[in-house]
Amino acid sequence: MAVRANSLTDRATTPSSGVSASWTMPGRDVRIFADGLARLGFDATGLLAAAGIREADLADPDARVSCEAMGAVICGAESQRLVPNIGLELARVTPLGAYPLLDYLVVTSDTVGAGVDQLARYMRLVGNPVWPEPRVGNDAVRVHLHGTSLGFGVEFLASLMVLHLRHETDGQFTVTAIDFAHVPDDGAVFERVLACPIRPSSSWNGLTVSTEVWHLPLRRRDPILRKMLEAHADDVLSREPSRAGIARDVQRALVPDVLCGDVRIGTIARTLAMSGRTLQRRLAAEGVSFQELLDDARKDAAARYLRERTLSACEVAYLVGYSEPAPFHRAFKRWYGTTPELFRKGMR
Repeated sequence: MAVRANSLTDRATTPSSGVSASWTMPGRDVRIFADGLARLGFDATGLLAAAGIREADLADPDARVSCEAMGAVICGAESQRLVPNIGLELARVTPLGAYPLLDYLVVTSDTVGAGVDQLARYMRLVGNPVWPEPRVGNDAVRVHLHGTSLGFGVEFLASLMVLHLRHETDGQFTVTAIDFAHVPDDGAVFERVLACPIRPSSSWNGLTVSTEVWHLPLRRRDPILRKMLEAHADDVLSREPSRAGIARDVQRALVPDVLCGDVRIGTIARTLAMSGRTLQRRLAAEGVSFQELLDDARKDAAARYLRERTLSACEVAYLVGYSEPAPFHRAFKRWYGTTPELFRKGMR
């Protein structure tokens, strides 16, 4: 059991290409996994507490949970009771709509292919560190799953895609094969549940479907609703931090504090449960400085408040941390190549 638990911890938390060791996920997404574990008969509350995750973190829309903590939850569940293919089992008990915005961006698309394209475009809306990349060939489409070479996240997303797309095509969606770079716990169960061959120890992770399946219509296609959802999703993504790793976490922490808050590196470091020196060292390893991130946060906040047009440029300067208008004007011209007043006129 100990060997199994350690293996699963690696599969749940080990980063590879494209995933930072400091990857975090929204608390609301952890709630989805916790609810799934409860449906599988686990004491989800106890597992969260043992991993150091508070219930309040899951209710806070701005809270983030570390990859390591989420991996500890999954590992703790497996230590209590062995559940083969836990990624598949969690997908089976995760209902459509658990990720409301992302799920409905997919199901309101016209076809399977368009839905997977939406999934690839908007995957950043959720905390899964695995993302799809469709590659269309002459007679088949490969949907590569990037982000980890180890299994839990890949198993969960691949299973969720197959089960939900099958439902949204009234059972017509079929997969030619699923490739896993790792060896799943029980490939026969995967093949029975997902109704397709499983190819373990492959050179890639992902699904292969025929071009006919790729063009199957989705039963809830709705271009009007989809456009509304896309506008909202684009707005959400425009406010998401653009960086990865610890720099992304710093960007998130700076958003509420940059407006007349305490933006000293020591304060932000304490928010992230580390010392200022540790934070500086980790940022340097990612090739960015704290001052750069603070500058970016002030830049974004200044533009946002000028667009709203309810505050004067002097008031905006004070809000984003400048005691005098002159240095704010110099910084703004460096950021946007124009003055705050001309920027606001241009928005009209």
